[in-house]
Amino acid sequence: MAAEKDPDPERLGRATIEEVAAAAGVSRSTVSRVVNGATAVSPHALAAVQDAIARLGYVPNRAARSLALRQTHAIALVVPEDTRRFFGDPYFGAVVAGIGDRIARSEYILNLLIASDDPGGRMTGFVRNGGVDGAIILSHHTSDAFIDRIVEAVPVVFGGRRTTGGEDDFFVDVDNVTGAEQAVAHLLAIGRRRIATVTGPLSMAGAVDRLTGFRGALAEAGLAPFAEVVGDYSEVSGVQAGQELLARAAAPGGELPDAVFAASDLMARGVLRTLRGAGVRVPEDVALVGFDDSDVALSTDPPLTTVRQPMHAQGEALAGMLIDRLTGAAPPRRTILGTELVVRGSA
Repeated sequence: MAAEKDPDPERLGRATIEEVAAAAGVSRSTVSRVVNGATAVSPHALAAVQDAIARLGYVPNRAARSLALRQTHAIALVVPEDTRRFFGDPYFGAVVAGIGDRIARSEYILNLLIASDDPGGRMTGFVRNGGVDGAIILSHHTSDAFIDRIVEAVPVVFGGRRTTGGEDDFFVDVDNVTGAEQAVAHLLAIGRRRIATVTGPLSMAGAVDRLTGFRGALAEAGLAPFAEVVGDYSEVSGVQAGQELLARAAAPGGELPDAVFAASDLMARGVLRTLRGAGVRVPEDVALVGFDDSDVALSTDPPLTTVRQPMHAQGEALAGMLIDRLTGAAPPRRTILGTELVVRGSA
């Protein structure tokens, strides 16, 4: 058998995608998926394509391909939130890190678009006028009407399901109902019965699901919620919720809950600050459970018992799902990631 020749230096970088496909014994679309970092490729095909690329010295002509296919090889991360909330909540940092790590393994770049209500339609116009090939929409609310215009224009994946409509959406979510049930089950197991919750904004499906899990776990134990205070996932709303619980306890015939489930670690830290400031002991008087297992959970005294959601993995899954859509793969429409209770000093 003749030894395989080294690639001709004069030909390096000039091989076509069709030549790579022929050398690897696969289809042109398989080569395209490998080049674009898609995961829907068998290990055998991946190895064959990578070997053919190395032997032929194939270099993707991104500029020509972008012009021919009207592609930018850019992805938008659309976050319909106030910038202060985005940069102040460690949840976003962890998810974006996961998105970035997955995109780094592809030929796409990431554009971050933050706007609470897209004034003047500038963000929507950027997406609809060909600024990106697709979009990830994270932390969306029922009132975010401009999202529909983005969905009409480019392939989209959502971080979490939408509260209304969206039957055909592609999304990655965590099992928020089960996570809340885990929190309540733990509080019941340590003997707490007057259990309150501080919810997230009920314009978001994740917050509704956590409230559903909270109520369901209590109902199964034959109990009613001691109190339900609506927050917005921020520490400030946790402080306000703690003040409301203290005010209720100070009213004639009132009493404090003996446990609080807060639907985010930031809100749990706000509740903790307020209760401790009023001389309430945590966990002796009031046990406290958060949700996220972010760095916030380890910043408190005592450290927070919390429901861990895999934020980095959610980001990677979001980016992977969108890249698969853009490169012709067929990802499942829904990916649901599990949660885990982490027990620390606050409960």
